[in-house]
Amino acid sequence: MKKIKTIKIAGILMLALLLSTRIWAQGNTSEQLVVPLSDPGKPYKLYAHLINGSITLVSYEGKDVIVDAQSGEEKSGRVKETNGMRRLAPANNLDITAEENNNQVNIHSSAGNKNINLTIKVPQSAVSLKLSTVNNGNINASNVNGELEITNVNGSIKLTNVSGSVVANTVNGEVKVSFKTIDIKAAMAFSTLNGNVDVTFPATLKANVKLKSDRGDIYTDFDVVTTQQKPAVSRSNKAGMYNLKIDDWVYGKIDGGGPEILMKNMNGNIYIRKAK
Repeated sequence: MKKIKTIKIAGILMLALLLSTRIWAQGNTSEQLVVPLSDPGKPYKLYAHLINGSITLVSYEGKDVIVDAQSGEEKSGRVKETNGMRRLAPANNLDITAEENNNQVNIHSSAGNKNINLTIKVPQSAVSLKLSTVNNGNINASNVNGELEITNVNGSIKLTNVSGSVVANTVNGEVKVSFKTIDIKAAMAFSTLNGNVDVTFPATLKANVKLKSDRGDIYTDFDVVTTQQKPAVSRSNKAGMYNLKIDDWVYGKIDGGGPEILMKNMNGNIYIRKAK
């Protein structure tokens, strides 16, 4: 069994002891991790998770995973004073760990309420990718190929010129994706609560689509043959209160149909675009 390689940026690095107080006061600290893959050039997996901050991922002509981490401000609402006493803490705090084992890289932060913004450079070979963050940040990825699973809560998701398959979900933010090529056998899903869902597919797309926008409209420049489906009706009776819910989706086929593509939001429009 191969030994797990762990690389970590922890708190205030020893190098920081050599920096002046003036430099610390400038507000940002950045460091870099270089994570070698066990089998360069082969398909690999990469998982990156943050609580506070943004993730930007790009491919490059190299064999290692390179993680650039930059600290930011604490999330808003943090109490700075208590009964006249001020909280003392380092101006910058990076706590990023990257673990690699058999071509699987796991990146996470233990920086608490600090914002940590990650820029990750990855090799161009096929990747199984999972990226997630919760607060104070967006997720962006470009020119990557593989299975992409992207999750956000309070921020947008933007994927540009990607290949393969995508599942992308956020709560407060736009989901915008443009494909170079797609996995013609893979089902995909794109959803948000508040924001547009805007996806550009290759002109050769064949798919079954399942679409719903509660308080918006659905637009496309593909020829979609809509299919009649009975609305899903649920009834309940609780403590004398009767509830009737009709869950109505738009179903259709593009170019004869194929794997299912689901798009859903509440407040915003849905755009299904054909690449020019």
